[in-house]
Amino acid sequence: MKKPPARDGTILEDDLRVHPMAHYLRMERMPHIWCSSCGLGSSMTCFIMGMQESGIDEKRVTVVSGIGCTGRMAGYLNLDSFHTTHGRALPFATGLALANPDLRVVVISGDGDIAAIGGNHLIHSARRNMDMLILCINNFTYGMTGGQAGPTTPVSAKATTAPYGAYEYPFNLPYLAMASGATYVVRWTALHLRRLKNSIAEAIPKKGFRFIEVISPCPTAYAHKNRLGTGLDLMKFYHDNSIIKHGADPREADIEFTGKIIVGKFLDIERPTFTELMTQNVAKKFGGGR
Repeated sequence: MKKPPARDGTILEDDLRVHPMAHYLRMERMPHIWCSSCGLGSSMTCFIMGMQESGIDEKRVTVVSGIGCTGRMAGYLNLDSFHTTHGRALPFATGLALANPDLRVVVISGDGDIAAIGGNHLIHSARRNMDMLILCINNFTYGMTGGQAGPTTPVSAKATTAPYGAYEYPFNLPYLAMASGATYVVRWTALHLRRLKNSIAEAIPKKGFRFIEVISPCPTAYAHKNRLGTGLDLMKFYHDNSIIKHGADPREADIEFTGKIIVGKFLDIERPTFTELMTQNVAKKFGGGR
């Protein structure tokens, strides 16, 4: 395997003895804090491989996260990254995208951070068609804070705040993203490694609000509370119970507890981004007749 160059152009000594992706990781922060058999490690690997495959200059990629287990990715990736306050990753990313349109802004965070406390930012960022990629790792629970029920917890699934089973209808995140104005909507599980990597590689160079949901196991909170085995058991269950339906109507992609999961690319369209519309309208207002 060819050794990757360091970001300053030098070769990192013995990097590949430590990790084959050491160039893209902040190795001084390893080992990571994630639980054994959590899907976040494989998701981060897919992101790195997808970024490499896209051919994008890594110096143009900026990663933003909020608070939670998934939010730690911003601190582990050896890229320009920002670890923001809980639920505020999207407005922070909006500022970056507006200030420097040449950046490829990527938000990587969890379902609690993006769809709960950050839910209002999600729908309005999609409505504006902000130029950013969202990688939402959905494990159906608040894993870092104790396994409470969240906005994606399936009905009847148990949580520390729902010991007899959740009874609130969960968000269907692909449907929510599409209905709010996203131009690219995909869902995979954390074990659909090649497909997830390919979707990330396809999404990074695109324009507009792109949304990728990754169904990922939480072994310590969700799996244990619901007697679903280890994280590996749950990851395999999600993968084996997935039905690939490219182009499916996301309204059909609701997730039921231990039920089938519809995955695939639901939407891939183009429409002017917020920045493009703003530039066009300013040009019409102040550029005509001179």
